[in-house]
Amino acid sequence: MEAEPPVLSHRLRTVFRRAGAVSYRRPFSLRSCGHGGPSRAAQERGGPRGETHGFSHLSPRFRPYTPMRGSLSNVWYDRYKISNDCPEHIETIDSMCQALTGLIDDEVKNGIGKNRILLGGFSMGGGMAMHLAYRHHQEVAGVFALSSFLNKNSAIYQSLKKIEREPPELFQCHGTADELVLYSWGEETNKMLKSLGVVTTFLSLPNLYHELNKSELEKLQAWILKKLPEQP
Repeated sequence: MEAEPPVLSHRLRTVFRRAGAVSYRRPFSLRSCGHGGPSRAAQERGGPRGETHGFSHLSPRFRPYTPMRGSLSNVWYDRYKISNDCPEHIETIDSMCQALTGLIDDEVKNGIGKNRILLGGFSMGGGMAMHLAYRHHQEVAGVFALSSFLNKNSAIYQSLKKIEREPPELFQCHGTADELVLYSWGEETNKMLKSLGVVTTFLSLPNLYHELNKSELEKLQAWILKKLPEQP
């Protein structure tokens, strides 16, 4: 497993504080879960974290996780299986969307407009962020999804067909050697979102497994600064 460099983590914290943004993401200070690392559920549970002028966050919940035969796991939502070719577990997805909406509402009450908010995450956290943004908070500045995917019949696609405004821009990265969340799933997700009017950036990361690396995070940092430049 490869740990994210501490210096880059500090820079990202600085970027978010300057931007006055809230980002729901996997904590970058945690070790990435790569090939041969922790269990499939642990690898996939990377999720959003809240951040604005510091770090506030809402953690995933322990819930029965079907891919682990119903055993309790700390995940954002349930899946029928880890595949893009099955229905979404919409009940647990919507439950977490409601909880995370409360956190966004708190930031708005504190004076941060939704156009200064980014939503994003790693793996399942990226999926969570896409559901939150494209179905419930279409006014946010953008979304980032790292090693993430959507199911072929995702409710997000149905929501985007009805949208009456320009949807949030998407920054997406995926390792070509990912054996948990296949590269083709991420690529298919990006193509589908693009066909529905989402402006996207899709970065292929050669020989990268289901993990984060320094180059990926540096590119994410540059995108964040572009989307949320420092205000005078």
